[in-house]
Amino acid sequence: MNILLWIIIAFLLIVFFRIVIMGPSRWDRLLGMSVTSVKIIVLIIFFASANDRAYLLDFAIIYAMFGFISIIFIALFLSKRSRRGKE
Repeated sequence: MNILLWIIIAFLLIVFFRIVIMGPSRWDRLLGMSVTSVKIIVLIIFFASANDRAYLLDFAIIYAMFGFISIIFIALFLSKRSRRGKE
């Protein structure tokens, strides 16, 4: 289980590199933020199951809801901003 956690952290760093350095557009960076959110949720779930802490699963569900809502609001903001620039 420990190796799996380190593999997920490595993938998280790769996605973070994609967001900060290589993200060619705002939409690619938004997708990277969404992937980062999912990987953090998976980390919380694996950590909870490895250490027998069921209450952390509640935090994972709450984090997933906040992550989904924030990605939707950021996407709406970016789409309105790009529409305003074309007019």
